[in-house]
Amino acid sequence: RMDQALLLVRNELPAPGLNLAARSGSCHQCLYQFLAFVPPSNESLRKPGTASVMVDTQHPLTLLLNSSVGDRDLCKIQYHFGEFGNYSLVVKTLSASTQTVSCDLIINEGPINSYLPILFAFLVYMGVLAILIAGRLLMKIDPVRNWVYKKLNPRATDRMINSELGSPNTTDSINCDPAPQSWSTGSRQRLRSLDTFRGLSLVIMVFVNYGGGKYWFFKHESWNGKLHFPSALFSRFVFIMGTSVALALGSMLRWGSSKWKVLRKILWRSFVLILLGIIVVNPNYCLGPLSWDNLRIPGVLQRLGFTYLVVAALELLFTRADSGTWEGRFPALQDILPYWPQWIFILVLETIWLCLTFLLPVPDCPRGYLGPGGIGDFGKYPNCTGGAAGYIDRLLLGEKHMYQHPSSGVTYLSTMPYDPEGILGTINSIVMAFLGLQAGKITLFYKDQPKQIMSRFIIWGIVMGIISAILTKCSKEEGFIPINKNLWSISYVTTMSCFAFILLLLIYYLVDVKKWWSGAPFLYPGMNSILVYIGHQVFANYFPFKWKMQDSQSHAEHLAQNLTATTIWVIISYILYRKRIFWKI
Repeated sequence: RMDQALLLVRNELPAPGLNLAARSGSCHQCLYQFLAFVPPSNESLRKPGTASVMVDTQHPLTLLLNSSVGDRDLCKIQYHFGEFGNYSLVVKTLSASTQTVSCDLIINEGPINSYLPILFAFLVYMGVLAILIAGRLLMKIDPVRNWVYKKLNPRATDRMINSELGSPNTTDSINCDPAPQSWSTGSRQRLRSLDTFRGLSLVIMVFVNYGGGKYWFFKHESWNGKLHFPSALFSRFVFIMGTSVALALGSMLRWGSSKWKVLRKILWRSFVLILLGIIVVNPNYCLGPLSWDNLRIPGVLQRLGFTYLVVAALELLFTRADSGTWEGRFPALQDILPYWPQWIFILVLETIWLCLTFLLPVPDCPRGYLGPGGIGDFGKYPNCTGGAAGYIDRLLLGEKHMYQHPSSGVTYLSTMPYDPEGILGTINSIVMAFLGLQAGKITLFYKDQPKQIMSRFIIWGIVMGIISAILTKCSKEEGFIPINKNLWSISYVTTMSCFAFILLLLIYYLVDVKKWWSGAPFLYPGMNSILVYIGHQVFANYFPFKWKMQDSQSHAEHLAQNLTATTIWVIISYILYRKRIFWKI
């Protein structure tokens, strides 16, 4: 099968037989898992005992061979097997007098290179990009441009050149603006970098949700640690939502909307997001017709809706219609000091998270436990998945109303339901959105000052990085608070915020400052993010987003299907962009 190799164990030792166990390199402090019993050799027939097993190829494995009687360890081997490879492990005695045992790993048939489809897909997309760039250069040649003008509507052609292939000027930007109220009156044009940032995160999220070619590095980390693509996507979405809140609320107030009217809009949007998440995008549909008995209450849209409600209401309470220069003692901190009550509120929220996480007593679990349960921590706490976070969700929501297949179940074999979008983690998603809100304030207070904006993005990125380094001790497992997407630990928030500030800085520089990049194609799904997200979930199992494969154990076929589905959503969003169709809640 995919991500597996065949291992044939040949035992040339006399009775008793051997026990073969394995432990994944991605499983921290895990128990060895029994794989097979290898019978002893038949001395009369001079025939070794054999056993064949399938071993995982996603991560390095540690194989342990011990005697079935007495549990004496004979050998331990660390090896990273290759996909569809065929291997033999020969166990024999080197010296009869010393009883020295050797374990030799032999490659019978080499593995395939499962990463070649990624290289091929990369070359295809680079080829398409090269064609588009060549088209842009050709459009700068007068005869070619004049010929296009004759074949197409001149006005439409001009808009296409300025909007899609280059950077729009002020007139074209205003004419093509789908939502005039979202433009700042003191700014020449909408910040395309925000939509590009959102669209980039959304496109990768769609690809990952569709399967990511079934590659392990496009899957969520089982528990602590390595920052795979999926670990950063949702957090970036939360971050840029906070940034948009600062710009949108300031714009609505400058256009004359009262705070009560804006508050009603915030409440309605939050309600719709939560409702869509519970009724439309609910993974517990796979358990049968949706009913209250197995309805998953938390979820991605639910968390976005509640986070938006808190952060938007907090900003509405203290924002001003006029975002001019602050007349205070420290003008360099004009985006922070006037909002000190917001910071106190966020610090109180974080204090609540810390107290609940590390001080709340959890039955049959150590206080402050942050582990995955299951076979982690040498199997001491199998039912403690998520510690206080999991306990609070099970207590308030009930096990049947949570996510039933957490990522920790794959590697750590945990059996307890655990919801990565649970109650306690929502506190830190609010913190993440608030840091995004800070990025939005920077763009408002220092509009038309790109150097000030970029320097502050760099400073915030460095500060968040330093906090992360302290909390994690720059290690995966040994820090005070490890980076953990399932828990939405505070170190995860600061690390993702660091990356978000730096990424937003780069996109802002390329798209809005230098105008070297129009933001395409990520701009288009970024401007229709809710439609694309809900649509890709609802139609995930329908053609042309999914079809029956000839070989379901092929990374190449999965990658082709997932990239095709993702590309179709980008094309749909582009068509909607051209038709000026935008789904706003």
